[in-house]
Amino acid sequence: MALLRTRARRRDRAVRDEPPPRARRGDASSDGAGLPPPIVELRDATVVYPGGHVGVERVSFALERGEFAFVVGPTGCGKSTLIKMLIREVEPASGEVRIAGRDIHRLPTGRLPHLRRRIGTVFQDFKLLPNRSVYDNVAYALQVTGGTRRDIRHKVPEILRLVGLQGKVHSYPDQLSGGEQQRVSIARAFVNHPPLLLADEPTGNLDPETSIGIMQLLYRINRTGTTVFVATHDRETVDKMRRRVLALDQGRLVRDEATAGYTDESTTEFGVRVRAEMGVGEGHGNGEPVQPFPGEMGS
Repeated sequence: MALLRTRARRRDRAVRDEPPPRARRGDASSDGAGLPPPIVELRDATVVYPGGHVGVERVSFALERGEFAFVVGPTGCGKSTLIKMLIREVEPASGEVRIAGRDIHRLPTGRLPHLRRRIGTVFQDFKLLPNRSVYDNVAYALQVTGGTRRDIRHKVPEILRLVGLQGKVHSYPDQLSGGEQQRVSIARAFVNHPPLLLADEPTGNLDPETSIGIMQLLYRINRTGTTVFVATHDRETVDKMRRRVLALDQGRLVRDEATAGYTDESTTEFGVRVRAEMGVGEGHGNGEPVQPFPGEMGS
């Protein structure tokens, strides 16, 4: 009995002296030491334009750091409004818009330039400075954010190589194709290596082949760790990439799928549609059964 009492005392002392277990990441009891907040988070955000037109209505979703996501829908559904909310170009009538955990509509106006330095934005109409060369258009993004000459000399050639325009350094926007102008726009948006890149209809004015190249470029940027959020009505591109898709309809979020195409369809339906568009289906294949697309079995 004496031996058992001695062992019990030793066990109690060991438990008393043992340091408390470390809180798990994301545990509410971890004194704020959990996982970082989503890079983008909307909570019941609603935008109402003058005259009463509703841009978006009670939209809620979150984008985690490093995601690549599309927001899709017909013209006028609210895609551009969503992008403008994220750079505080328009303000919600109700709800919250958070970037990296901060409600951006509570930021003082003087902090807006700092916010926009952390968000790269690519516009459909490029918004290039017509009287400046490719080099100077990209350098301008560094100049307005306080970049030094040394930063500019180092970063601009590097980003132009990334977007494949190292041979167009001294060209002016009117000497470039539409795809090249969009690449300059992407270079300018990414030259500061922001954690978030927004693209509003980046392929809207481009031919299909050029559109694929632009999306490949955005994918490479995403692979560096930057979160990429693309507003588009380009069905073909969305179907090929099979990334997260958020769909808007008349300002409301009607669909949010982790791996999807432009429309709400199963893998089987997607395969059938693509085969039909290619002219392949029942009765084709020289009498041999048509093989399913990868992942189509068991859908």
